Amino acid sequence: MNEQQLAKARHDAGFIAALDQSGGSSAKALGLYGISEDSFSGDAEMFDIIHQMRTRIITSPSFTGDRILGAILFENTMDRQIDGIGTAQFLWERKQVLPFLKVDKGLEDEVNGAQLMKPMPDLDALLQRGVSHGIFGTKMRSVIKVDHEAGVQAVVDQQFEVAKQILAAGLVPIIEPEVDIHSPSKAPAEERLRAALLVQLDALDANQEVMLKLTLPETDDYYSVLVEHPKVVRVVALSGGYSREEANARLSRNHGVIASFSRALTEGLSAQQTPAEFDAALDASIGSISAASAT
Repeated sequence: MNEQQLAKARHDAGFIAALDQSGGSSAKALGLYGISEDSFSGDAEMFDIIHQMRTRIITSPSFTGDRILGAILFENTMDRQIDGIGTAQFLWERKQVLPFLKVDKGLEDEVNGAQLMKPMPDLDALLQRGVSHGIFGTKMRSVIKVDHEAGVQAVVDQQFEVAKQILAAGLVPIIEPEVDIHSPSKAPAEERLRAALLVQLDALDANQEVMLKLTLPETDDYYSVLVEHPKVVRVVALSGGYSREEANARLSRNHGVIASFSRALTEGLSAQQTPAEFDAALDASIGSISAASAT
């Protein structure tokens, strides 16, 4: 991480492209892209096709640092190359896009209305590899299903505990305590989450700063106190299953929050499109999400 990258993360326009579907969600992502599961056999072939799709997105003339602030990769993508150089290096050197790495290993079963992250015994080694590849920051996801004091607290405590490990490695963590958009107690869960996040943020050391990735809230500008917090580099929003239209509409009403969309970004892209059709569809997607992030 350098000061130029940190300044970009703090202040520049644009949004974060979440290109980090891993083993569990890759087949579904390919299905939406127009590649059925009978088109490949086994994980190795699937990940080759996923990398082709990601390369097509990243190398598109529409995908540039003036509208894309950062891109989240998963480990397999970080370890691969685009145009003969590492993916993270390509993002920063050719596109001026900050590279982030998804570091979590998936979710535990639900306890107290929440799913914590599975243990990450190899995290230190992964972080060092990330640093060697030129990664700027990380992302890790937990899920809050319902408003439950112990569940929400466990999610936030675990996220900040791991975030401090990531900060110690010289990387900027994106803390993602997702509130399920279908939660029957979404608004109260968001109230409890905001309070718990503020306690942890206030307790950070002087040189510790994090990013937050949050579900678009039921009350507009509900996270403005987090956007303005001195320990928060940026607040980004996940699409969480909302359509791109709905996600953009909600995002535009939350000032100072930018997108970090995955499925909503790639909505409408397909393997069958010609290069011109693909770039036009991606350009329209990036344009709409960038505009919603600029409010």
